[in-house]
Amino acid sequence: MDIHAALTEAEIKACFSAFHELRPHLLEQDFVAQVQRQMKNHGYVLVYIASQGQVVAAAGYRVAEFLAWGRAFYVDDLITVGASRKLGYGGKLLDWLMEKAKELSCDQFHLDSGVHRHDAHRLYLRRKMKISAHHFSRELG
Repeated sequence: MDIHAALTEAEIKACFSAFHELRPHLLEQDFVAQVQRQMKNHGYVLVYIASQGQVVAAAGYRVAEFLAWGRAFYVDDLITVGASRKLGYGGKLLDWLMEKAKELSCDQFHLDSGVHRHDAHRLYLRRKMKISAHHFSRELG
């Protein structure tokens, strides 16, 4: 169960089906370009776990500095493909992300999770994460 960085167009594209489960509004034809743009402009990193040639779990993260948190490791996206849930992929990826945050000298580790994602919340709470804020949003336009 190795974790790989998606660096090439083919590797990024291979992650689309997993990401589409988490973010159904994404369009396959735009996915690679958007990920590459986020990588270039915002330091986004896409990592994944593959099993039998298929991506079964993936995550996207970035490191940023905030007045509130200091140097923070922020997980934008974390998904295990539905058919592969409960097989330990999500936990392995989350553990790897936390270790990466320490390796990068981050002060804090953050992620947002939809209120309806109860299985994910159980995983986060088992990793001693706490629910520390309410996230407010509004669509503009």
